[in-house]
This record gives sequence, C-alpha cells and structure tokens, in this order.
Amino acid sequence: MNRSSLKEIAFLFLRLGATAFGGPAAHIALMETEVVNRRKWISHEHFLDLLGATNLIPGPNSTEMAIHIGYLRGGTKGLILAGICFILPAAALTLLFAHLYVAYGTMPELGSFIYGIRCAIIAVILGAVMRLGKPVLRNRFMLVAGLIVAVLSSLHFDEIVLLLGTGILGIVWSNRHRLRMSVLPLIALGLLPTITTVMPTGITGDRADGASLAGLGLFFLKIGSILYGSGYVLVAFLQEGLVHSRHWITQTQLLDAVAVGQFTPGPVLSTATFIGYVIRGFPGALVSTIGIFLPSFILVLIISPFIPKLRESPVMKGFLDGVNAASLGLMLAVCVTLGGSTLQNVNAWIIFAIAALALLRWSVNPAWIVGGAAIAGWLLSWFAI
Repeated sequence: MNRSSLKEIAFLFLRLGATAFGGPAAHIALMETEVVNRRKWISHEHFLDLLGATNLIPGPNSTEMAIHIGYLRGGTKGLILAGICFILPAAALTLLFAHLYVAYGTMPELGSFIYGIRCAIIAVILGAVMRLGKPVLRNRFMLVAGLIVAVLSSLHFDEIVLLLGTGILGIVWSNRHRLRMSVLPLIALGLLPTITTVMPTGITGDRADGASLAGLGLFFLKIGSILYGSGYVLVAFLQEGLVHSRHWITQTQLLDAVAVGQFTPGPVLSTATFIGYVIRGFPGALVSTIGIFLPSFILVLIISPFIPKLRESPVMKGFLDGVNAASLGLMLAVCVTLGGSTLQNVNAWIIFAIAALALLRWSVNPAWIVGGAAIAGWLLSWFAI
C-alpha cells in the first residue's frame, strides 16, 4: 500500500474536522467519500472492516476511524497526526464557545445554520450507506441482518449487543455447511441481538466540592476507556458523574455543554473541552480533552495491525461480515431517526432534496454541501413553510 505524506494526511483531517457536522455516522460518511471514492486510499471492504472494528471498542467511532486511516497511510506518525487534526478544530471552536459562555453567560444563536446542516447530513449519510452497501446487496445474510439491526436500533436496542450478536450469527452463517447445526441452535443464536443490556449510567466517585486537574483528567480518561454507544450515553455519564456525584457543574451547564458539542463540527466528545474550561479554565479544558480521547489512540494502535489478518480466518471473516452488516444497519437507523425528527416541513425537504441531488447526481464534495446547507438554513428561516 502506498503511503501518503504527513502533510496530505494533516490537511485532509483538519478539513474534515472543521466541516464534519452531524455526529459519527455523518463523519464516517464524509471519510468514506474522501478516502475510498476520491483518493482510493483503501477499498470499500477494508473501510467496512475498520468501521466494524471501531464499533467493537470503546471511544468515539469517527475519531477512531480517522486514527485508523492515519495509521494505514502514515504509520504511527500518521496515526497521531490524523487523530489530532480531526479533533483540533472541534476542540478549538468548543474552547471559544466555552470562553464566551464563561465571560458573558450565553452563547451565539446558531440554530438556523445547524438546522440546514442537519437536513443535508441526512443525504450525506444515506449516500454513504448506499455506496458501502453495494457488497451487502450481493450477500443475502448481510442484507437481511443489516435491515434487522436497523429496525432493532430504531427501537433503541443496545448497539453493542446488536453488533456482537450479528457477528456471532455471521460466524454461524459463513460456516453453516461445516458446522451442521440444527435449526434450533440457529434460532437461539438469532435471538441474541434482541437481548438488551444495561450500561452503567455513571462512574462512581467521591463527592468533591471542587475538581483538581488530576481528578478532572482521570474522570474523562475513565469515560474514554469505557464509553460505548451514542452521545446520549455520554450525557448519562456526565449527568451522574459531574452533576449528581461530584457537583462540579450544574444541570444547566451540562445541557449547555451538550448543546455546544452538538452544533460544533467534529467529534461530539469535544463536550469534554467545554466542561473542562468551565470547571478549571484552559488547563481544565486541556486535560479533559486529552483524557477523553487518549484511550482511542492507544486502542487503535494496538488493534489496527491485526485487522487485515482477521480476514484470513474463516471464523473471523464470518464475524467481520456480521459486524459490518450491523454497522451499516446502525448508520441506516441513524439516518431514519434523524430524518424523522428533522424533515418535518417543506424547507427541510427542499434542503435535503438539493443536497441529495448534488451528492448522488453530480458528486459534489460534501464539504460544499454542508456549507451551502448552513446558508440555506439561515435564508429559509426567514420563510417558515
């Protein structure tokens, strides 16, 4: 595999970090456009394998995808550079909002811009699912499994159970002729994805009247090491750990921090930057940001060299096929859920339709689509339809 220059890696992920709105599914869709379709750095199949692997380890999926790709294209230096460049724009912008928030007690109103971006992001995610799903259409098991996972995810079943359960089914399906299993065990395995698990809603800790830098960094390091699932799971950790147990921030401050994480580009976990600044200023923002993202760098560095070798094992090949199908199902569920909550009026459908046409018909760079959608959202906000 040809290596990319570190400058090229840095430029790509700085740009993605500055324009990747819409959450992990949207970020991954943008990466797929850039590294698979435009630059041909890796194949669709390899991209799906990386996506499946990131879904099985704790931490922010899109950041881990950036780190994986950086490692493939630039070794250890590329791994570090890609991750930092993807995180940096979100952390810097979040830090600015945190400073304004602490100084003035409020934040700029960006609702109409973000509304337009959300409409376009649905088209971006849908386009990525369609492109990555082409191999799935030729595999009956992956197609059915992906659709089932999409339905179950929309019904709020646990993402990790869905991924692991579908991976186990993938092993069974790919080795069905050798295993000679009866129908009954297959049915039993098929029920695995429907079993829900309860994740801890917080990290226990002693109550404290104030936060030390070490305590703040350790808190977010723990979250980065065990956090699975969506941004809503992160909110649960922060609610219990920072508001209820430690009383380091108020409920209102937590809601404001989550809001900033939602409408800034890049990883949603930059919420930690905002909270760290509110609690302990710039040093607090720094240790909180490092703490929550550091585990992702370490985990990807450990597992990335082994991912291509997994395809050589019949058992792991089946597992990866199942996890990849589930990953696409989760992305499709995000698209449907986001569409249901966002596309509720004519203006929203106009932005979505234009974005989908520009992306699927003319292959316009998603960064331009996101920027145009933000402006369109602001302009159309003057004409409520």
